[in-house]
Amino acid sequence: MYKTVVFSTLALVVASGSAGAQEFDSYGAASAQLVAPKTGPDLVFELGGGVSWEPIYEGSGTYALGFSPIIGLDRLHIPGLIDIGGDEEGSGFSVSPAFDITGGRTSSDHAELRGLDDVAATYALGGSIGYDLALTENVKAGIYGELLYGFGAGEGALGEVGAKLTAKLTPELEISGGASADLAGEKYMDAYFGVSATESARTGGRMQAYDASGGMKSVNLNIAVRYEFMPDTFLNADASYRRYAGSAASSPLVAQGSGQQFTFGLGISRRFAVSY
Repeated sequence: MYKTVVFSTLALVVASGSAGAQEFDSYGAASAQLVAPKTGPDLVFELGGGVSWEPIYEGSGTYALGFSPIIGLDRLHIPGLIDIGGDEEGSGFSVSPAFDITGGRTSSDHAELRGLDDVAATYALGGSIGYDLALTENVKAGIYGELLYGFGAGEGALGEVGAKLTAKLTPELEISGGASADLAGEKYMDAYFGVSATESARTGGRMQAYDASGGMKSVNLNIAVRYEFMPDTFLNADASYRRYAGSAASSPLVAQGSGQQFTFGLGISRRFAVSY
């Protein structure tokens, strides 16, 4: 199965500068107005997990239950080095780390894939940048772009661009939805959607040889609901729709599976805060 781990968005705060001699008292210490008060914990992160109903591999028309981890980083403060997150403003630029997993597949486990090579998992790490605009006190819209580098079967560049709308209906209940497009390099596309001449021969010609090229992989719609039913403890529900595009849509694997895929997830997570 293939799974995605998504980090929560972080606001990036960068401050620099030096104080002149007149700004220090006779003991050499900075005057009180120059010392920024501590506004919260130094590390805020979220951990949890849940189950998802999802295709068993990229392009499959068969679904099964899988485990979906929830990993989030809301704030990281290292004095003098970095101050990320903790910004509650509705508008502005943001950056975040991003991590994605595409599960591998064992062809002998699926009758329709007999003769094809096994495909290992792909682990990708990178970052995301976005801009949020507050439309009302409780509603904001945003755009974002994500760039990652994959290791494993789909080594190379991966990306995503999208737009989203988030509404905080009550202090505890938040709903969000949006649209996005996934991009992938040639090695990733060929690993998950390509069929070599040797593989085609092993299938007895059931699948024609196919060379998938890099570019747009899919267009997606998603919706997520998040409810804080206990302090710092959340119930998360989400649903998504994917339609393959580009060379992925023309793949023999997708032709014998499905070019339209759905995922439904339900999980619980808890937020932790640490000061040091």
